[in-house]
Amino acid sequence: MAHERGFPPEEFAARTARAQALMAAHGVDALIVCTEPEVRYFTGFHTPFWQSPTRPWFTVVPVTGKPVAVIPGIGAPSMSATWIDDIRTWSSPRPDDDGVTLLTDTVRELVGPNATVGLPMGPETHVRMPLADLDRVRSSLGDFVDVTDIIRSLRMVKTDREIEKHRRICSIVSDAFDRLPDVVSTGMTERQAFQAFRAEILAQGADDVPYLVGATGPGGIDDIIRQPSDRVITDGDLLIFDTGSTIDGYFSDFDRNFAFTHADQSAKDAYRAVWEATEAGFEACKPGATTSDVFRAMNEVLKANGSLGNDVGRMGHGLGMQVTEWPSHTATDETPIEANMVLTLEPGLVWAPGKAMVHEENIVVGANGSEWLSRRADPELPII
Repeated sequence: MAHERGFPPEEFAARTARAQALMAAHGVDALIVCTEPEVRYFTGFHTPFWQSPTRPWFTVVPVTGKPVAVIPGIGAPSMSATWIDDIRTWSSPRPDDDGVTLLTDTVRELVGPNATVGLPMGPETHVRMPLADLDRVRSSLGDFVDVTDIIRSLRMVKTDREIEKHRRICSIVSDAFDRLPDVVSTGMTERQAFQAFRAEILAQGADDVPYLVGATGPGGIDDIIRQPSDRVITDGDLLIFDTGSTIDGYFSDFDRNFAFTHADQSAKDAYRAVWEATEAGFEACKPGATTSDVFRAMNEVLKANGSLGNDVGRMGHGLGMQVTEWPSHTATDETPIEANMVLTLEPGLVWAPGKAMVHEENIVVGANGSEWLSRRADPELPII
């Protein structure tokens, strides 16, 4: 079955219109965005070239009219394939003036010399240009206003086309997890198991596997985000794989736990506890609730099952063009849940010193409740 690649121009036009309505309401004349997901959000410019830190890239979104790309010349052919018409380039790298003058001249041309210019400055944002260049832009355009809330509100609530990409990559990774018992086995090293599972995800149709963490351990695991080692998997080990895989630049992010040959009852109980916690989070995740309501629903299940507590800070988050996005399920986040949010549910239980069980699923919020995007995990710990 063929699936739509990219987005049609009307998708970006609608995103820009929503941004401009919010800008007008907040008295902002122009936005400057300079990070990969924000530039891609407004333009559709999708390239792995962002892995190179050498060159800065900018997009200016005026309060009226289409966005304008201000980018190094090497990116002009790819940007020309997007819906963007106005592409202004310079030869980069040019450390003495790496796009600064072209950027400030563009902003003045679009919105005048005394405009209010916004830049995301809050949590989970960053500025992708040298600090000295940022100081030069500020000295030319004046201080920026913080538009994190505008960007955050746009990207937290997904369009139907974005949700379809999440649904597709979650299906692909679910298929790969279903194949895992045929792909990994005792006698393999962790490194070999990681390589085999990454290859399986790609074989199932993912574009990339930018994020894959996990671990094995005898009867329990204490660190689920480390790099794989040359430790040999043996009978009685537990395994967790947590992967952020992509299609068309949109992520899945969920994990699965397994045991090899056999598992202690305490591990089976811990697994069932985090599985039931995701059920509670799923039921709580609906419009009118908050992220903190979702956190509390999951945390109550964990406490009832003997949780020793954890200090990871949250039990899930937003998902989109990045493997983690706003909001966070924490005790104090209190973000209102809205329809078309794509979220993870990620309760973690420390049931004994040095032994943790983490379970994660991906969901999309509907008008009256939520839908699983990842194929629901078995309620009992799978044994390989």
